[in-house]
Amino acid sequence: MTEAPDLSAAIDLTGWERLLVALVRTPSHPGITRQEERVAAVLAEWLAERGVEATLDPAAPGRPNVIASVDGRKPGRHLVLCGHTDTVPLNAGDPGAGFSAEIRDGALWGRGACDMKGGLAAMAAATAALASTRLLAAGELTFAAIADEEMQSLGAERLVDSGLQADGAIVGEPTGNRLALGHRGLEWLEISFHGRAAHGGTPSAGINAVSGAARFVRLLEDELLPALAARATGPIGPPTLNVGTIHGGDQPSTVAAECTVSIDRRTVLDETFEQVLAELETLLDRVRAATPGLTTSIRRVPGGMATLEHRATWLPPDHALSRAAADARREVLGASDEPTIFPAWTDAALLSSFARIPSVVLGPGDLAVAHSPREHVSLDEVAAAARIYAHAAIAFCGGGA
Repeated sequence: MTEAPDLSAAIDLTGWERLLVALVRTPSHPGITRQEERVAAVLAEWLAERGVEATLDPAAPGRPNVIASVDGRKPGRHLVLCGHTDTVPLNAGDPGAGFSAEIRDGALWGRGACDMKGGLAAMAAATAALASTRLLAAGELTFAAIADEEMQSLGAERLVDSGLQADGAIVGEPTGNRLALGHRGLEWLEISFHGRAAHGGTPSAGINAVSGAARFVRLLEDELLPALAARATGPIGPPTLNVGTIHGGDQPSTVAAECTVSIDRRTVLDETFEQVLAELETLLDRVRAATPGLTTSIRRVPGGMATLEHRATWLPPDHALSRAAADARREVLGASDEPTIFPAWTDAALLSSFARIPSVVLGPGDLAVAHSPREHVSLDEVAAAARIYAHAAIAFCGGGA
């Protein structure tokens, strides 16, 4: 790949750093009325000032996706650069840098800087630079800044429902600019145990839901977790399970009539939602058998998703998009690290599973500081990400229809 001599200069001239400051200073977390509306307007206005027309497409009232495209000079492939505009709230008791967008030690600090307004700024800079230089010789580049990834993925579902068709997508979650070819799927599940209340002095008159939940958790730890760990045979394995919360009972002197266990279940490529439920039901059968009269139920955690399954995703390293992204990274960074697997879930899985768009994950920032009071992103990484995205678009979009 040969770098066009003015591409890096064009990216610098976009003023992406000012955009990143503005994005971080515009809160977009749950609890804000019309949560992403203001940050979407900031992004759309910045693009418009650089000659890139952006469309605001509502995923929900006051929660728009920002869609902008650059056309090449002849037919070719279509690449989507995708990132989310929402963030988690500030950490209770320790707001960190808040929404200050303070710059120190070569990094920009504040909520959303890493996850993932740094990636958004880099994608916007690449889009604006390719529009101004006309270096996209073929194909089409679409920049999609979407709402609600941290909760239900309403923005990604809207993107899928819109009928978007593309040959590839790069999702800009924080990977330290390493190329991640996939990640596990995600299900948040609530398992509820329904017993019968009784006085604590006569526990035999009741059916203890807490005891049933405890027996279930023990079976998870003793039997299911080792079985999942043994399945580390695929490219993104093994599947995992974490018991996140347990709530039940009223007071010490009452036999608990209700108890709920919530779990985080990370799935791999060959697992289905039905299989996940069946494994849990097999264990629940044994719990119910040991506690006559106890009943149980399973449901997805409310608010954890909209309608689509949060499946796993993986793209082979020899796919044209994987090669283009790896080559672009090598061109920009002079590094040829082996591709990795992203440890968290992303909207790449919805794009790949339901829009049938092959997807990878690559973006600036360290996932370890995301969602924390230490959240920040290296400015050098954001600049490098912008160049990687631009190079990958030129190579991939021009690689054939």
